[in-house]
Amino acid sequence: MRSTDVHVREVRLDYEHFRYRTPIKFGGVALDRVTLLNVHVTVENSAGKSAVGFGSMPMGNVWAFPSRQLSYEQTLAAMQWVASRVQETYQACTVSGHPIDITHQLEPEILETAAECTKSQQLPEPVPTLAVLVVASAFDAALHDAYGKLHNLNCYHTYNRDFLPNDLDHYLGAEFVGLHLGHFITPEPKQQMPLYHLVGALDPLTPADVQHPVGDGLPEHLGDWIVRDGLTHLKIKLNGDDLHWDVERVIAVDRVAEQTQHQLGVSLWWYSLDFNERCQNVGYLLDFLQQVRQRAPRGYDRIQYIEQPTARDLKAHPQNIMHAAAQLKPVVIDESLIDLESLKRAMEMGYTGVAFKACKGQTQSLLLAAAAQKYNLFRCVQDLTCVGASLIHSAGLAAHIPGVAAIEANGRQYCPAANAGWEARFPGVFTIRHGMMNTAILNGPGLGAV
Repeated sequence: MRSTDVHVREVRLDYEHFRYRTPIKFGGVALDRVTLLNVHVTVENSAGKSAVGFGSMPMGNVWAFPSRQLSYEQTLAAMQWVASRVQETYQACTVSGHPIDITHQLEPEILETAAECTKSQQLPEPVPTLAVLVVASAFDAALHDAYGKLHNLNCYHTYNRDFLPNDLDHYLGAEFVGLHLGHFITPEPKQQMPLYHLVGALDPLTPADVQHPVGDGLPEHLGDWIVRDGLTHLKIKLNGDDLHWDVERVIAVDRVAEQTQHQLGVSLWWYSLDFNERCQNVGYLLDFLQQVRQRAPRGYDRIQYIEQPTARDLKAHPQNIMHAAAQLKPVVIDESLIDLESLKRAMEMGYTGVAFKACKGQTQSLLLAAAAQKYNLFRCVQDLTCVGASLIHSAGLAAHIPGVAAIEANGRQYCPAANAGWEARFPGVFTIRHGMMNTAILNGPGLGAV
């Protein structure tokens, strides 16, 4: 046991429940609530010194465990069952080392909880790997947080050889011999980053669209959000099964953005497009892009990338080849990305970018970020309507992975109640000015959410 190594001494979890300010639509389902999984991990080194880390993540069951057979309550209960088993796995762990080594060694056992839950709860369909990753991410985050706090360092100062002896080939295979994670992660965060504001499928764009005002003092429509936060990056949620609606939605967003940005004197802004994997085929995406280009050429030019247009199971849908679409715009995988194998398969199918998410784990995100840089892929960081500590976690990834151009953070739009108390502690992270998030302050011990 190296002097810098730790072992897990205690693991605790609890839950918080919040209602959304306004609903958000995921894959055709309107979501109005969130359950946060909070995890506390105590670690100890060989000298008996200990520290407690904190990790938090929205359960995101509608996204991670989409089902036509199970209700919201049933998929949430399944993920909570998985959480109890993951807690037991970390609690029983006898491995000492760096958090990346501990989680990497535990991962096979953790992933087995999907099949265990399916069988134990007699579910009519299997628990997805993605659902397990979301649950496990809170435990992994707490472990990294505790490790950094024990050494009184921000986590990103502990990914060099002084703390992490193994090269990347130990985790990712012979292709990465001689490469170390520290080569692909910056120890200091970017000073600031543009924020991607989500334009949900249910969100009003103009005052005329506001049928039921929330009346809480926050903006009620897109134009007001752009003015209040100085937004320059808009992520547009699309249906993927209604070509006319999708085209018209992008044109309508572009029209509002043009009018508002002209008033503000802004000449440059960007869009990302998210179909939530609902396009039936690549032909749909190509038709969509062609129509947008014809109808709104300047709006088309503002599209920075396209996120996961077709089904997440790449192996089951080999016909969804993205080469033609990726020649027009970067096409990134999101739901499909669960390991290095899925990343390589996506590349073979023509995907040219990767969306990283804190909800898939600090360890996995960092390792796959290194792989994405080696393969020269477009890189972005998305969130799962992250709030509180989970947003600090997500923003930290974006701020330390080279090449990430902007960060998504929509908790302030849909669930501000869960951010109460955080705004004052992290000014510029939870409150956006001039379209930018102040990521320079994400330099505290652990993951920085102290």
